[in-house]
Amino acid sequence: MGVGEEVKVVESCVVTPCGETPRKSLPLSPLDLVMANRGHTPLVFFYRSCAAAEDDIFFDVARLKAAMARALVSFYPLACRLGVDGDGRVQVDCAEQGLPFFVAQSDLTLHDFINFKPSPELRRLFVPRLDDSPSVVCAIQVTFLKCGGVALGVAVHHAVVDGISTGHFLRTWSAFSSGDGAAAAALEPPCHDRTLLRARSPPRVHPDALSVFCPKLSPSQSGMSDAVVNEIFTISKDQVAALKRICSFGGGSVSTFCAMGALVWRCVCAARRLQPDAMTRLTFQANVRRSLRPPLPDSYFGNGIIMLCATGKVRDIASAEQLASVAGRIGGAIRRMNDELVRSAIDYMERDMTTGRLATPAGGMSDTELLVVSWLGMPFYDVDFGWGKPLVMHRAVQQRAGLVYLMDGAGCSVRLLVSMEPAILNDFRRLLYGNTAKL
Repeated sequence: MGVGEEVKVVESCVVTPCGETPRKSLPLSPLDLVMANRGHTPLVFFYRSCAAAEDDIFFDVARLKAAMARALVSFYPLACRLGVDGDGRVQVDCAEQGLPFFVAQSDLTLHDFINFKPSPELRRLFVPRLDDSPSVVCAIQVTFLKCGGVALGVAVHHAVVDGISTGHFLRTWSAFSSGDGAAAAALEPPCHDRTLLRARSPPRVHPDALSVFCPKLSPSQSGMSDAVVNEIFTISKDQVAALKRICSFGGGSVSTFCAMGALVWRCVCAARRLQPDAMTRLTFQANVRRSLRPPLPDSYFGNGIIMLCATGKVRDIASAEQLASVAGRIGGAIRRMNDELVRSAIDYMERDMTTGRLATPAGGMSDTELLVVSWLGMPFYDVDFGWGKPLVMHRAVQQRAGLVYLMDGAGCSVRLLVSMEPAILNDFRRLLYGNTAKL
């Protein structure tokens, strides 16, 4: 069926802040500018219908709009538009343009998406289409399903915010909607001072920075990758705990990210059947907010991430006896992220904004490269607008081979969203299940 047969937009409007907001241009930091060509991040949240009070309406649109208007007073950049300054640099032009808000109805049900895997169809159905409005910073679509459930689609431009900041907005909006005054009061207002991440003058890059900071990913030598398929794997709480014990062999604690990253890296190297002497690299996003001196406010609103990497020969990464060592490589890269490394990364991007892009190559990544994005502990999973937490949330679409998202699962489990070519994914599945069965 075509999209028009499955989802019908019944209302569209623009939500503006309910109070006065700054009318000015907001310069973006180098960490923002390198994300400018990423476009809009598509997120989808599925909510199961619940028995509302007699005077309550499940996902009351008027209530959602009123709550958003309150939230946008503090989060005003989301109601603005992208523009360019006199030097051609992207900036946020704030003039209370408003946030596009769509309401739709669908004959689909939650059961139609029982596997809840990202797909182009999921994005087309439930996430606002902004192809003709690339300057819009954020847009929302609420789709009422035939079963009584709701799909909430979010499109937010990566040039303006990262996942942490997006979650901050969603939690504030949902707190206003739910009427939870205590929750709303507990959330700090966003910090919009992006000069905290401006480059030094003149920019200077420490000679050791590029040994762990990864300004760009290695492109594929074969051009565009084959068809990409997505699959979500769940690693149970007990399996995660066992994996962390294995990775902490020799003493010390190991984070869930380092342990899971080591396991995934090993399985991907084996699934790709790389040459033992080949050098492989795991690249991952790292939150810089607490690595700077002084630290950024936790409520910093913008992009506060850089790419770090760990490297090694395939034989060392794929060895069954080396998992603790692999986790140690990842942890070592994280420990090296200090104020000087972050400042050097910012200066690198400022000095060469074109060659320093963090974006994934258009033709795909090298088969020796793996990109792992951690959404563990992100403030996404408990976004409750007053009618319960989401049944599930994730990216609406992911079509880049060689990417793995780590996400919170039910009961302290970890969900892996893996995007690979079909043949490699089949081998990865076998290897992952084989490894986790031994935990």
